[in-house]
Amino acid sequence: MKTQLLSTLALMMLGCGSGGSTSPDAAPDAPPDAAPLPRFDPLAGAGTVTLVQGGYMFTEGPQWREAEGDLVFSDIPANTVYRTVAGGAPVVLRMPSGNSNGLAVDGAGKLLAAEHGSRGITRDGVTIASMFEGKRLNSPNDVIAAADGTIYFTDPPYGINNRPDELDFMGVFRLAPDGTLTAEHRGPLTARPNGIGLSPDGKLLYVADTAVGKIYKFPVETGGALGARADFVTTSAGPDGLAIDTGGNVLVATSVGIEAFSPTGQRWGAIVTPMQPSNCAFGGADHKTLYITARNALYRVDLAHAGLPLR
Repeated sequence: MKTQLLSTLALMMLGCGSGGSTSPDAAPDAPPDAAPLPRFDPLAGAGTVTLVQGGYMFTEGPQWREAEGDLVFSDIPANTVYRTVAGGAPVVLRMPSGNSNGLAVDGAGKLLAAEHGSRGITRDGVTIASMFEGKRLNSPNDVIAAADGTIYFTDPPYGINNRPDELDFMGVFRLAPDGTLTAEHRGPLTARPNGIGLSPDGKLLYVADTAVGKIYKFPVETGGALGARADFVTTSAGPDGLAIDTGGNVLVATSVGIEAFSPTGQRWGAIVTPMQPSNCAFGGADHKTLYITARNALYRVDLAHAGLPLR
């Protein structure tokens, strides 16, 4: 999941049309203290879901890299990160990958990875977080970098396997630019914090909890700390990775496909995929291609509206 470049986003939004919608949902109003967002149904005008490549073990963590003009994604059991450019077959970028899951890119263009194998967060393969209060993390699952360099990640137990768990909670963590690691939310052991993303203005952090079928939202306070958690939406079963577009719509992988919700929590509908998806990310030169990882394959679908700028 995905670095927010707010200055670039502002430029994109100035040039973005409002777009019509045939959805019965009323287009959401922006909060009074936020810049107006373009209003559109993110699924209107969507193309056909097409296969990029299949034959993998379990795909996850799609991430567009603007500087390289490529998409990277993880195959967790294969211990590999792949890259693909438009029209080309995916090739190995990094192996072994620490059984990476979620991927992101920081402001310097370095690749962040949430690794099940190492039970840590790495930057270009170098561990930057693996311990909290003298204990090993569970198995970091998804990661995103904010414009100020703050890194947020989720830490469920999916990748622990037969190794002992050490933390007594399922957390949402913040790694400050100075390297300080903070547990911003300590959930019960039954929780499964998973996909993670930031709103267009960077003021809300969204986190999917796979166990309860919900997406939560946390206000991002000055300095990057998170405020109190609140419910955002209840999804179909198994919400996983998510992506956010320039209108603030949240697109999340669930049991029915890629579900889309407005910033106010109204459901627009879903993109049906051939297999249950695990994650999604915007990419392409115009950021209007949604890449979808789904079980043993990578898919893509062209949308009429752009996703948040990635780097």
